[in-house]
Amino acid sequence: MSFYDEIGGEATIRTIVETFYEGVADDPVLRPMYPEEDLGPATERFTLFLVQYWGGPGTYSETRGHPRLRMRHAPFAVTPTAAQRWLVHFRAGLDKVALTPEQDAQFWDYVTHAAQFMVNTNEVPDSTGDLLR
Repeated sequence: MSFYDEIGGEATIRTIVETFYEGVADDPVLRPMYPEEDLGPATERFTLFLVQYWGGPGTYSETRGHPRLRMRHAPFAVTPTAAQRWLVHFRAGLDKVALTPEQDAQFWDYVTHAAQFMVNTNEVPDSTGDLLR
């Protein structure tokens, strides 16, 4: 059985991601990184990515190609602060679902490493998104 099946499949991942984006919607650090007014498309993309990553259907790659996470996030200033804010909202998503301590630890280990991997600058963007120099 895949980890995806073990944790309850798409329904569980969807709950995690929807809870995550509820936090992002009002986050002054993260919300500017989402140019779309509606976070629905981002929610769907992230859900499909996590579904595929954890062993579910490969719909993400079928529709979007290889994840190329760093490349897709390169246009945004992902600072250490942004990574920490991302983890705060992801933690809320994990807390909302009933994973076992072992499952939670496995998921959390992945996302904490992913958040650090995505950091691409220590500089802070100004209100227009340009990096302050």
